[in-house]
Amino acid sequence: MAAKKKYYVVWYGITPGIYNTWEEAKRQVSSYPGARYKGFESYFDACEAFKNPPPIFSATQKQRKENPNKPKNGIAVDAACCKNPGAMEYRGVLIDTNEELFRKGPFPDGTNNVGEFLAIVHALALCKQKQWNYTIYSDSNTALSWVRNKKAKTKLFKTDKNDQIFDLIERAEFWLQTNTFNNPLLKWDSEAWGEIPADFGRK
Repeated sequence: MAAKKKYYVVWYGITPGIYNTWEEAKRQVSSYPGARYKGFESYFDACEAFKNPPPIFSATQKQRKENPNKPKNGIAVDAACCKNPGAMEYRGVLIDTNEELFRKGPFPDGTNNVGEFLAIVHALALCKQKQWNYTIYSDSNTALSWVRNKKAKTKLFKTDKNDQIFDLIERAEFWLQTNTFNNPLLKWDSEAWGEIPADFGRK
């Protein structure tokens, strides 16, 4: 029996559109950060879906039963730092799919709080660019307060190695001072929900 034909909608990819085969659609999404796509049984359904924003894919029923209060969608950000200061990197992932949206670093002579701050601002800028209304979660109260105050009050000293980090801080502060956003910024409750999905797993 021949497999039933499907049509694939690519909302976010190299070239958004409707594709007749998975091979065509895969080429648009396989290397695209934050790609959103879905298969449909009919061309009509695909066309109707493409007219609207992509769906927010929810967690499984098992996940809901295990922890019904844990966030099921949004963007989680986190940073990792080897020593303090040390090699610092940060990233953001979609909570519902664990798909990595961005990863930056490692940068020498950084701190974890600076990485968390840069990750939150990176997520905000990405959401504004994509017109996403995701809630953004961080497990750093310090970084969240810096973002709300539009100023990274870091005690990190500038060295001949971390010029790039200070440039990123300056750009992030400028973005906060010249842009508005409606995305909620919330503290990730690690005690209740476990490690934040963007965690680098190096503890």
